Amino acid sequence: MVYADLHVHTTNSDGTMTLEEMPAAAERAGVSVVAVTDHDRTHPALDEPVVQRDGVTVVHGIELRVEADDQRVDLLGYGVDDADGDLQALVDHLQTDREQRGAAIIANVEDRLGVDLDLESRPGLGRPHIARAVANHPDTDYEYGEVFEHLIGDDGSCFVPRDVPAFDEGREVLDGACGLVSLAHPFRYPDPEAALELCAELPAVERYYDYGHAVETELVEHAVDEYDLLVTGGSDAHDDELGITGLAEAEYERIAARIA
Repeated sequence: MVYADLHVHTTNSDGTMTLEEMPAAAERAGVSVVAVTDHDRTHPALDEPVVQRDGVTVVHGIELRVEADDQRVDLLGYGVDDADGDLQALVDHLQTDREQRGAAIIANVEDRLGVDLDLESRPGLGRPHIARAVANHPDTDYEYGEVFEHLIGDDGSCFVPRDVPAFDEGREVLDGACGLVSLAHPFRYPDPEAALELCAELPAVERYYDYGHAVETELVEHAVDEYDLLVTGGSDAHDDELGITGLAEAEYERIAARIA
């Protein structure tokens, strides 16, 4: 049984579940603790590092993409203090860049397909929103995944790059604003071993994650031992299905001690 799902997205970024819907989703899954970790954005309705919502403990978090040598990785910050000016300045910058980038991608897709997506860029909008708009449009034949593959993926004809902070900058900002920083899903990167080496400068790593395929878990275990890491875990839910994976209660208590 998963006690704490520490990787969940809401409509504040590219999830489909609202914060108000989250407690019911957690109850259905038997989950007691949920971390809201929206992409490059803190949730405006969470004003404390940890709050209670309808019987569910909600950890205020963020998932921040950073540039680490020749690959991009994601850092999970837990126990966000919204009073931290450096984090808010970085978030504001990234959201402005995201909004401008979203508008450019939408324009590229509409020009390429000759359709009106009836979609405006806004803070929090990501490529999944655009992919859903294309897949749901009556005058296109693209499935959701095909939109990424052919149009808006990193090699797609409509792709527009976005600004990404360096690893050291992102880690430093999160260190100042959060109780704990963890490397997210190490096996989603082109070079997992290089990503795990970054844990020499981090206190935690996402040990539990549903990759949908077999991974070399011994690499994570080695990093945990070598760098004396705390472990985090979560479903990376972009819908309302929580508790696919995460932490047991005893594991979460070690995290709670850092972010309280």
